[in-house]
Amino acid sequence: MSLSWQDSGIILSLRPHGENGGIVSLLTKRHGRAAGYVYGITSSRVRGMLEIGNLVAAQWTAKTHDQLGTYTIELDTSFAGNIINSPVKLTALQSACALADKTLPEHESHPGVYEGLLALLAAFDEEVWPAVYIFWEIALLRELGFGLDFSKCVATGATENLRFVSPKSGCAVSAEAAEPYKDVMLPLPPFLRGEARLEPSDILDGLKLTGHFLLHRVFSQANSNLPEPRLRLVERYEKMAK
Repeated sequence: MSLSWQDSGIILSLRPHGENGGIVSLLTKRHGRAAGYVYGITSSRVRGMLEIGNLVAAQWTAKTHDQLGTYTIELDTSFAGNIINSPVKLTALQSACALADKTLPEHESHPGVYEGLLALLAAFDEEVWPAVYIFWEIALLRELGFGLDFSKCVATGATENLRFVSPKSGCAVSAEAAEPYKDVMLPLPPFLRGEARLEPSDILDGLKLTGHFLLHRVFSQANSNLPEPRLRLVERYEKMAK
């Protein structure tokens, strides 16, 4: 007796396997991150469906729970196709999908991460999408057990003039309390303090902030670096911020 389920999923990665197939990793709504084999990926129709970041309807079938299983996939929304002419948006999409693919346990439901990623993909049509991206990384960190707290100063309890984040605790620090240590503190960008400003330098600060905790609390545990698209995203904003 075979096992089977149907779900909506966002394509996180595709790895060719064999002559005519590939292993696809999806972040699904109810079944979490799940991999499966897809036949015929060399055809243009199938390859078009399997672009990273696309939303698909998927049916997964396997003989046992621990088997890789196979996918039958139909395209729902081509998010990748909508931003193909924007290198920075495409890099951000690839970065978010790579982070989810590398950090989430397989077959463990994370509906908040799924809905957040879906909201990010939809937000690429809006000017505020870079802030949405960083808020999604903050939510991912919280889902992985590493919540950041920007509500008050960790040293004094003050809620005003929060300008930095402690690289150890992940908590906000006021400008006054951070003064003796500000060279080792992480800047807290205005949009994470509730302000409307959203300059490339602010996004760069946000990426460095979340990147620090992703690296030191998540990826370093596996002796690995941040995914290559995530590194490229920082490089793009470093150039934009000059």
